[in-house]
Amino acid sequence: MLGLLGFYDELDTRSGQPNGSIRDAVRSVCEPDEANLVAYLDAGHVLIDVMEGGHDVITGSAHRHSPGCSSLVTDGTWLWRQDFPHYVETHHVSLPDAFLEHVRSLNYQIPTVTVAQFAPHYDETMPLVGWASAIPWRSTATTLVPEPRAVTSKAQFDAAILAQDRNRPYGSWGKRRKPRKA
Repeated sequence: MLGLLGFYDELDTRSGQPNGSIRDAVRSVCEPDEANLVAYLDAGHVLIDVMEGGHDVITGSAHRHSPGCSSLVTDGTWLWRQDFPHYVETHHVSLPDAFLEHVRSLNYQIPTVTVAQFAPHYDETMPLVGWASAIPWRSTATTLVPEPRAVTSKAQFDAAILAQDRNRPYGSWGKRRKPRKA
């Protein structure tokens, strides 16, 4: 079975998720190598790409992984949601020691995954995260090779949101305006 990261109660409609409550995982201090850990999580192999929009379940705001937030990503040993790097980067959620050792031993580089070895772990893990319909593994690929993905950084996302807010002449589009005088 794959190790699970970021499957919190608040991120799903079903309670009893494998990682419990995200509020219990939030920390005030980050790992010393957090930037490298976030880059590793951002670079994982996308297994299931979901077209949806989400928000930060702690602050309620949009974030850089809002589009496709519950897409599933892996390194062949661990499985996480696409928005998990946001929670590591922004709220410093705790990471299992086994994951930290694994990533550091790989020097923060996503490995190539041999599908024949990976597929059985995928098949047994998917029902645990609510994706029973995704099994069995159907890919014809023999390996998953890390490929560069364009991922917006937190700084780029924050700058774009700030610029967007400046371009709204009358404030937020969601804010009600006064009725016009007739």
